[in-house]
Amino acid sequence: MHLFKKRKEGLTFQKIWRELRLSREERNELQKSLKILENQGTLRRIKKRYFLSVKSNRARGKFVASPRGYGFVIPEGGFMEDIFIPARYSGGALEGDMVEVVFKEKGKKGKPEGRVIKIIKKEKERIIGLYSERYGQPFFSPFDSPSSEEIPLASKEPFSPLPGMIVEVDRESLEMRDILGMPDDPGVDLQVVIRRYNLASSFRSETQEEIKDVSSKISPQDERDRKDYRALKIVTIDGEKAQDFDDAVSVERLSTGNFHLGVHIADVSHYVKPGTSLDQEAFERGTSVYFPDLTLPMLPEKLSNNICSLRPKEERLTFSVFLEIDKTGKVLKTEFHPSLIKTSERMTYTSVYKIFECDEKEMQKYSHLVSDLLLMRELARLLRKKREEEGSLNFDLIEAELVYKEGRLHSVAAFEQNEAHQVIEEFMVAANEAVASYLSHRHIPTIYRVHPAPAIRDLEKLREVLAHFGISLPKPSKVESKDLGRVLKMVDGKPEEKFINIQVLRSLKLAVYSEENYGHYGLAKREYTHFTSPIRRYPDLVVHRTLKRAARGEKVKIPSLSSVALLSSEQERKADEAEKALVEWRIFRFLKGKLGDEFEGMIVDITKAGLVVELDDYFVDGILSYADLGGDYYYKKSERILIGKRTGKKFELGDRIKVILASIDPLLRRMSFILSATGGENF
Repeated sequence: MHLFKKRKEGLTFQKIWRELRLSREERNELQKSLKILENQGTLRRIKKRYFLSVKSNRARGKFVASPRGYGFVIPEGGFMEDIFIPARYSGGALEGDMVEVVFKEKGKKGKPEGRVIKIIKKEKERIIGLYSERYGQPFFSPFDSPSSEEIPLASKEPFSPLPGMIVEVDRESLEMRDILGMPDDPGVDLQVVIRRYNLASSFRSETQEEIKDVSSKISPQDERDRKDYRALKIVTIDGEKAQDFDDAVSVERLSTGNFHLGVHIADVSHYVKPGTSLDQEAFERGTSVYFPDLTLPMLPEKLSNNICSLRPKEERLTFSVFLEIDKTGKVLKTEFHPSLIKTSERMTYTSVYKIFECDEKEMQKYSHLVSDLLLMRELARLLRKKREEEGSLNFDLIEAELVYKEGRLHSVAAFEQNEAHQVIEEFMVAANEAVASYLSHRHIPTIYRVHPAPAIRDLEKLREVLAHFGISLPKPSKVESKDLGRVLKMVDGKPEEKFINIQVLRSLKLAVYSEENYGHYGLAKREYTHFTSPIRRYPDLVVHRTLKRAARGEKVKIPSLSSVALLSSEQERKADEAEKALVEWRIFRFLKGKLGDEFEGMIVDITKAGLVVELDDYFVDGILSYADLGGDYYYKKSERILIGKRTGKKFELGDRIKVILASIDPLLRRMSFILSATGGENF
C-alpha cells in the first residue's frame, strides 16, 4: 500500500515484484494479495497496470462493540487490520452489523481509525439492554451500543418491567418484546449472552426430523471400503467433563525404530450430508459454544454426544491419518483411510498426567496402556521440540476456571495445561498439517487455517517493550516467528513471563479460515488446516468431505469455500467473545462482594482513562485513574511509561502493584481501583 501511494501512476505486476524485492517463490503470494486487494476495491487494474482506487479509504466489515464504549470494524477478507471506531462515530451501529466505514490508515494511536457511514445489514432484529424510567416514561440502554445514551421506548406494553431489569426490544419499532429479569437472577446472565451474540439455542424442526432417521447401528454397507482398526490399542484423552469425543490416538514402535502415529477422527461426514437441513444448520452455527454450565452444540446431541462421539469401547466410523515419523521428528510417510475403530479406554488428561508422574495407583489401574502412553509422551516431546526449532510459538497462558459449590460460584482458579494436553495438541497439529500438505500438493481446493504475519507497527511497539527488559528483536521487517519463540523461552519461569507472553500475543493477528493458503505464522507452517474436530467445527467437516473424495480418487468440487471460510471465521470469533463475556460477567459479579479489599495486579496498559491493572488471581482488569495516583500531574513519557511531573514517580507496563477495589459494574464488566496505602509502590 505504501508503494502504491508513492507510485500513483500505477505499476505492472513485474514492477511491483521488483520494487518490493520479492523472491521468485513469493510471486504466487503476490498474485493472491493483488487479487484480494482488487476484489476489495482497494486496487483497480486497467490493462496490465494496477492503480490505487480513489475510494481506497473505504471498507466494509463487521462492527464489534467494546464494553469500554468504542468499537472496531473487522474488514472483509481478513487482509486489513481492524479499524478503530470512536463511540461518537459509530453511526448507530450495533454488535455484529455489517457496515461501511471511511478511515485513515494512521489514527491517533498509529492504527487505522474511522467512522461508520452506512449500516449495510443489521445483525439482529432485537437488542438487549437495561430498562429505566424517566418522569414515568420508559427508556432503554442497549448493551451493544458504544454510546452510553438512553433511548426512549415507544412503549413497554404489555409488560411491566421494573427499573434495572434486562429487557429485549425490537430494534426498528423500539417496542418491548421480552423481560429477562434482574442481572443477578439465576440463569439471566446465560440468556443475555446467548441473545446478545445471536447464538442458536435450539435446532429447527426440519433438522430434528432428519435426526430421527439417523441410525446408531453400523451396517455391513457402512463398513465397506473401510480399514478395520478395531484390534489396535486406541484411546481418547479428554477433560473430565467432555462429552463429544472427536479424536482418538494410537502409537506403535516400528521395527526400524520409527514411530507409527494414528490419529482417528469421528467420520461426521458419513452422517451429515450436503444439502440437508442438518448440514445447513451446522454451516450457520459454524462451531459449538462452550459455557461453564451449558454447551450449544454445532450438531444435535444425538450425533455430537452419541453416534459420532468416539465413546469408550464402542465401534465407531472414523477417518484415520497414519504418520510414520523418524527419530528426528520428520514425517516420512502419510496414509489416509476411512476406518472403523473401537477404543480401548476413555482417558482423561488428569489420569494420563498422573501416569507420566509415575503415580502407582493410576499406573496399576491402566497397566495395559502404560507403555503406550509413555511412548506417546516420547513422540510428543520429539514433535514439540522440532516444532519449536522451526519457529512455532507455544503460549503457556493460564486461563480462569470457575469453581462451583452447591450451585454457586465459590472461587476462581487458574487452569493450566499439563503434559497430557500437550500430547494431544502435538498429535492434532501433526495430523492437520499432514492433511493440508496432502491436499495442497495435489492442488485440491479446500479450507485452510491461516495466520497472517504481524503488522510492522505492532512489532515496533513490541520491540520497544522488550527492550525495557533487556530483550532484543531484529528490525520489525525481519522478525520471524522463531524470533518471538526465542523471546518466550527467555522469559520462561521469570516474574515477567506472563506480561511478556501477553505482549507477544497482542502483537499477533487472529488466525482465520481461508480458501487461499497464506501459511500459518504462529505455527511456522506453510500448509495448515483444521481436520481433527468435525463434531464441533464446520471447516473440519468440509475438509473431511474433500479428503474422503480425494482419497477415493473421486473428482473433488466443493462449492462456496469462500463463504464457508468467512462465516466460520466470524462464528468462531463470536463464540470466543460470548464464552469470555459470560465468564468475565460471573467473575465481576463474584468480585462485587469484595469491594474495599486489597488485590495484587499488573499494569497491562496505559490509556486516556488511566492505568489498566489486571488482577493476578482473577484474570480480569480495571482502571486506576490518574486522579487516584496521588498529588501529582502524570504524563506519558512513552507508550510504556507514565511519570509524575513533580515527584518523578514512574509507572511502567509490567509493573506489579497493590490496589483496592473501589467500584464495580458486573453488567458492563468495568471496575475501578485506588492505590493501596500499603502497596502503592511497585513491588
